[in-house]
Amino acid sequence: MKKILDFLPERPVKPRNTGITMVMDKGLSLREAEDFISIGSEYTDFVKLGFGTALITPGLPEKIRLYKKAGVMPYFGGTLFEAFLVRDMFRDFLKFIDDNEIEYVEVSDGSYDIDHARKLEYISELAKRGSVISEVGSKKKEIIYTPEEWVSMMKAELEAGSVKVIAEARESGTTGIYNADGSANMTIINAISDNVKLDNVIWEAPLKSQQVWFIKNFGPNVNLGNIPPTEIIPLESLRLGLRGDTFFDFLPENLRNK
Repeated sequence: MKKILDFLPERPVKPRNTGITMVMDKGLSLREAEDFISIGSEYTDFVKLGFGTALITPGLPEKIRLYKKAGVMPYFGGTLFEAFLVRDMFRDFLKFIDDNEIEYVEVSDGSYDIDHARKLEYISELAKRGSVISEVGSKKKEIIYTPEEWVSMMKAELEAGSVKVIAEARESGTTGIYNADGSANMTIINAISDNVKLDNVIWEAPLKSQQVWFIKNFGPNVNLGNIPPTEIIPLESLRLGLRGDTFFDFLPENLRNK
């Protein structure tokens, strides 16, 4: 006998390459992380310890072990990489991630301007020790890349060794691939989706409206990031058509007009 779950969009099982959800941990306590994992581990692939919080988070080793045990891969936000780099402390950064047994590393240049050729060298070097997720786009509103530049940088970073590239939006969702009001910048997003394999892109989508837009346009198994811990179940509901915003999107044609 079929159950309703048999009629919902198919979601890949973990570890997966598509339908990835990256959650942003901006400083959860160990107890809060335990609560989040108790309901969200099945639906979460990565947890980014946002910006430079890993450096000052109490109980960091315990939190890292908690996430790994739950089958969720933790990594440090790219701003931490930049904070070490601007102080000429790259080797210290390597020691910090090695000491904490972090397998994935985010390489970004959103706050500290790095020559892109040099950024590619860092990606290549870090790819030799583990997996690299690189972030494209600036956190500074005054720095605007053309659609062609977005595509060129993403392709170059994937070729240099990144396993995924993140399309920058900040935790506010009002820059990078979005307009100031949080709406999708169609010109940039279309250029990326037309020229870069979608499986390789994680779109930052901290706002519900942005999550809905990507799911409607790219399907339930689009890769999304910067999701608040409290939004993991609501997001999975959107992916499965179990929420009003996407309720009719994944129904058979004969049921859509009911």
